[in-house]
Amino acid sequence: MNADITKAADKDWWRGAVIYQVYPRSFQDSNGDGVGDIRGIADRLDYIAELGADAVWISPFFTSPMKDFGYDVSNYKDIDPMFGTLADFDAMIEKAHELGLKIMIDLVLSHTSDQHPWFVESRANRDNAKSDWYVWADAKPDGSPPSNWLSIFGGSAWQWDSRRLQYYMHNFLVSQPDLNFHNPDVQDALLDVARFWLDRGVDGFRLDTINFYFCDLEFRDNPALAPELRNDQTAPAVNPYNYQEHLYDKSRPENLEFLKRLRAVMEEYPAVAAVGEVGDSQRGLEIVGEYTSGNDKMQMCYAFEFLAPQPVTPQHVVNSIRAFEAAAPEGWACWAFSNHDVVRHVTRWGEGVADKIAYAKMLASLLMTLKGSICLYEGEELGLTEADIAFEDLQDPYGIEFWPEFKGRDGCRTPMVWQSGAANAGFSTADRTWLPVSADHVMKAVDVQQDADGSVLAHYRTFLKLRKSLPALARGAMTFHQAESDQVLVFERELDGESVLCVFNISGEPVSVALPEGAFAAFDGAATGFQFETDGKTIKLPAWGGYFARRGA
Repeated sequence: MNADITKAADKDWWRGAVIYQVYPRSFQDSNGDGVGDIRGIADRLDYIAELGADAVWISPFFTSPMKDFGYDVSNYKDIDPMFGTLADFDAMIEKAHELGLKIMIDLVLSHTSDQHPWFVESRANRDNAKSDWYVWADAKPDGSPPSNWLSIFGGSAWQWDSRRLQYYMHNFLVSQPDLNFHNPDVQDALLDVARFWLDRGVDGFRLDTINFYFCDLEFRDNPALAPELRNDQTAPAVNPYNYQEHLYDKSRPENLEFLKRLRAVMEEYPAVAAVGEVGDSQRGLEIVGEYTSGNDKMQMCYAFEFLAPQPVTPQHVVNSIRAFEAAAPEGWACWAFSNHDVVRHVTRWGEGVADKIAYAKMLASLLMTLKGSICLYEGEELGLTEADIAFEDLQDPYGIEFWPEFKGRDGCRTPMVWQSGAANAGFSTADRTWLPVSADHVMKAVDVQQDADGSVLAHYRTFLKLRKSLPALARGAMTFHQAESDQVLVFERELDGESVLCVFNISGEPVSVALPEGAFAAFDGAATGFQFETDGKTIKLPAWGGYFARRGA
């Protein structure tokens, strides 16, 4: 076992943690081939530490044919050559720990690549040792698929296989067959994968599609979903996946026992945490409650309430937090506004917003004051907008399938911009990068914003420093106050007698806000990045402004 993980550590480090997500293909290319890699991540860990993050979540880097850019794993226990080697990974872990950063890796357990040796053996015939390691089913008498289940990437979730004369299930691409979690041997093999990386010193996992592990053994059809109940939290609106209530192809009750087994493995190590991604448009928060209850399953779950197209409004924030607390009273949330699967939030919510810089700062501070842990996605600290990708440059099969109504996920995955005057903005020395560097992003590069007063990057650093200095913002209870305007959000965070008032103007016009009763000592602009005017009873906030004060000081 790695010596680093035997040291005494805080088992609750994840509560209120700031987790910085790295998409490895796009973060830093160290060898000039146009694709980011593990050494590149290691080279930039100082930047993440200086930003003020506590942990780094790294999207998949395992051996893969890259049909879904690493979320189709062909070897769980090695690094894809395009990203480097296990030695590179070990060196990165060592450097991260020296900097005080935790490393969380993205485990994709619900499915593998069709090139994984397990599937190659499983599909060979019906009586081999791994014949039951994936979800196989006979055709209906008329030759049609076993059920009406649909793939998130479009079409049926069943693919005919001419070797076995059966269908196999795939919730995503045809080349991503689903593992059969009803088989204990499959569970054991996946728990062994978790141990492999824990022994290398990782501090936790982000668990991809955590509610997709089990399906119904009877392959019952999903019922239709009434049009008024459809939403596009899990899949884009153009996808017929939204037309079903997904009762039988995911979110099955059997999942709870496997999560207990996974948690038991994690408990063998001193201070390991997991955040599970729950993708269920109808039952998302209910499932989060189930998966985080009892202190024997997941520490926290990744909620979709702020990853959806619905703009952030004061009422949406109140409703989402209260809904989470009602559904998961024992649970701990992990909030994000952007990630590698959705349109960057400054674009997604910012249509018509004139001052995108002020807007990005306000949203950053809102995210960093919500109750729960938070994930920051690479580049959001620069205020990056969604990149416009030409069809001929698209890489994402999701976007290619549903173009032009849905352009896929490439627009949020373009390379990180480090140096405005360097080739490919300092991401790579290659003539051509795997996705083009966005021209709109170059003048928002790190070197442009690094020492610029009022930049989005400076704001993130300032506010993360404030958050670290106030435990109430990281771990405290959250109480909402009624505001006179429906564009103003007011709440307090309280922990161990310390109370911090947070006020947000979520509009493009100045507002005056009456302060709650009591004495408050405001943090000045140097501490928060926001300016305001006050007479002690009211505060005047500019468009997209914020106000933060300590009660009773």
